[in-house]
Amino acid sequence: MKFNLPVIVLKKVVLLPNNDIRLEFENDISRTVIDTAYLFHDKKLLVVTDEDFLEETTKVNKLPKYGVMAKISHKLELPNNKVRVILTGLSRVSVLEYLNKNFKEEILESIVISNNLENIDEKEEKILIKKLYKELEEYINELPYISNDILSIINNLKSLDKIVDIVIPYLQITNERLIEYLKETNPKKRLEMVLEDMYNEIEIFGIEKEIDLKVKHELDENQKNFILREKIRIIKEELKDTSIKENDIEILKSKLDKLNTSEKIKNRIDLEIRRYESLPSTSPEVSVCRNYLEWMLDLPWKNTTIDNDDLLNVRSVLDESHNGLEKVKNRIIEYLAVKQLTNCLRGPIICLVGPPGTGKTSLASGVAQAMHRNFVKISVGGINDEAEIIGHRKTYIGASPGRIISSIKKAKSSNPVFLIDEIDKMTKNMKGDPASVLLEILDPEQNKYFSDNFIEEEYDLSKVMFIATANYIDDIPEALKDRLEIVKLSGYTEYEKLDIARKYLLPKICKEHGLNVKAIDIKDEIVLKIIRNYTKEAGVRELERLIASIIRKIVTGLSMKRIAINKFIIDSKKLKDYLGNELYQNNTINTKSSVGIVNGLAYTPFGGDVLPIEVNCFKGKGELILTGSLGSIMKESAIVAINYIKSNYKLFNIEYDKLLNNDIHIHVPEAAISKDGPSAGIALTTALISLFTNTKIDSKLAMTGEITLRGNVLEIGGLKEKCIGAYRSGINRIIAPEQNKKDLNEIPNEIKENIEFIFVKDYKDVFKIIKKVNYE
Repeated sequence: MKFNLPVIVLKKVVLLPNNDIRLEFENDISRTVIDTAYLFHDKKLLVVTDEDFLEETTKVNKLPKYGVMAKISHKLELPNNKVRVILTGLSRVSVLEYLNKNFKEEILESIVISNNLENIDEKEEKILIKKLYKELEEYINELPYISNDILSIINNLKSLDKIVDIVIPYLQITNERLIEYLKETNPKKRLEMVLEDMYNEIEIFGIEKEIDLKVKHELDENQKNFILREKIRIIKEELKDTSIKENDIEILKSKLDKLNTSEKIKNRIDLEIRRYESLPSTSPEVSVCRNYLEWMLDLPWKNTTIDNDDLLNVRSVLDESHNGLEKVKNRIIEYLAVKQLTNCLRGPIICLVGPPGTGKTSLASGVAQAMHRNFVKISVGGINDEAEIIGHRKTYIGASPGRIISSIKKAKSSNPVFLIDEIDKMTKNMKGDPASVLLEILDPEQNKYFSDNFIEEEYDLSKVMFIATANYIDDIPEALKDRLEIVKLSGYTEYEKLDIARKYLLPKICKEHGLNVKAIDIKDEIVLKIIRNYTKEAGVRELERLIASIIRKIVTGLSMKRIAINKFIIDSKKLKDYLGNELYQNNTINTKSSVGIVNGLAYTPFGGDVLPIEVNCFKGKGELILTGSLGSIMKESAIVAINYIKSNYKLFNIEYDKLLNNDIHIHVPEAAISKDGPSAGIALTTALISLFTNTKIDSKLAMTGEITLRGNVLEIGGLKEKCIGAYRSGINRIIAPEQNKKDLNEIPNEIKENIEFIFVKDYKDVFKIIKKVNYE
């Protein structure tokens, strides 16, 4: 028979037929369900239990297709706008369909049909009832926490179906098991399930009782936790189950015996193992203690690799992997040479400073390979939390060592080559100052006693060869810079890039793409064309990408069967097909000498470059206008230049009224790029003098130097990088401060052969050069 009933959905509660349940409702939908059942359905409704106990929201399409038809046996309106009801389960029903599925806004209704009960022979039913009654009596006698009220309730009942449903809630079972009882419509099978649960409960209680007897002599107010552990142990013995933790402790002790470290560290680890052994398995400290032991046992406390003492071989390996970089290579050879004599030397702490793409990071890997040491790397760029480097206290949830100790563990030796990348890009804020933490790590006098917050024991870092990298030396804190051996790497010249492309990049890229390097025919002038017209960088990263792009296109053509030749000749036409139109001209400077335009030289984190400075004037009040994203120092240099010209206007043959009655506009092209520094002083002064004296400045002349109010030309930095940038742009003469003459030996011979260097002490010397050029 079919029924239309409103639905009540329960969570974590199961109602069985012939049982009562007390519920209290306060939301409008639930109250409406009760009222609808009370008024229109003869107080009857459908009670279903959502089987997904973990899901907070109920989904109609996941509700079970079975439930209990119940009747409201009692209803009470409470003064707090709640309604309290007692529902009595009548019978099991099957759900044919759920109606009004948007039950968050309106009541959920259902079409149900009663389940037919299996007929049981009257005599058999009596026997089964008698059996249940007898077993129930024994169950109650065995388990002291079970009430005997149930016996009086079922004493006069004749229906097995009803008796079984009444007995079920008295059993010590879970909601999942109750749902199994609700699904089962056969009374005989439900009886079997009841008996099974009763037998299991009696058996479990018997084991517990036996355990209690075994540990009774140890009962004590201070030993409750110990008793629980003993119960678990004895249960495992009864089940013939081995203890995972006991095996784990044996493994840890075995590792400790083989560990190569000091007695102090061994004693600490042994203490932690004993502490771990005594902790209850349910204690939250177990995982923390286990994690700590793993780290302590896995660290290479005294494990070292043997250095390559063949200095010629070390130099050969370094030369094979990197072109140039003589300072770094010489420093590594010096370190190994001294180590051979003393057999005891602290690891050097080298900082490679230079533009991106000049091989700083790969050089560190090459050093490790040449010295036969393990290599690890961390990048500290953007780090603002010092705990990233020295770890968190192990009392914190999920704590772990910092990057230093983590990398040492990964290296599996206590003397690796350790690269700390982007050391100039650390940030300092309210979370901490990671640069201050590195002061200890990168100090040869202190790093022998380095202590990570998580490990809490001293770890000797003095054998580690630290190599740091940075793009811009001024961004490294002074205290940290003081602990480093600064080795500057400048940008490569065109011919150095050509050599790198021939020896390193092309063979490497061809190997990666499965192509024989001998099959690629590319002339030096084509490689130089790529360098000059498709790249503008201090390093070789973009050059590597472009060569890789060419090789990929060749490989793609081979794969698509469009190319069937064994030799690939790359000429100018092919180069344009592969890379498109040229991105840069050979010379970025003006090809025509002009008035009011002077080539300055700039040093950026990406290498040296030519910085054209333009000036113009127009009727005004002598105001100074500066554009081109100039920094405060460069603005001050412009003010110094104008005031110097004003104080020496007769020397430069300039009408003073022009300086007073004209607004002066100074502009440095490429306004999107910020520019700053004092080294454009003489270039700014020259551009202004050129404008007011109508003097043309040679477009292939560049100058750099700071100027004072008295006209002195002061020393500048980065002369080598600036000269490389000038050479790349086609400059053939450079004016520089006299004090920078000492830097001339660092400049590649190729540049010195093609550029004339003019060193000056005073701006008057610069003015003489300008006048002489114009006279000629």
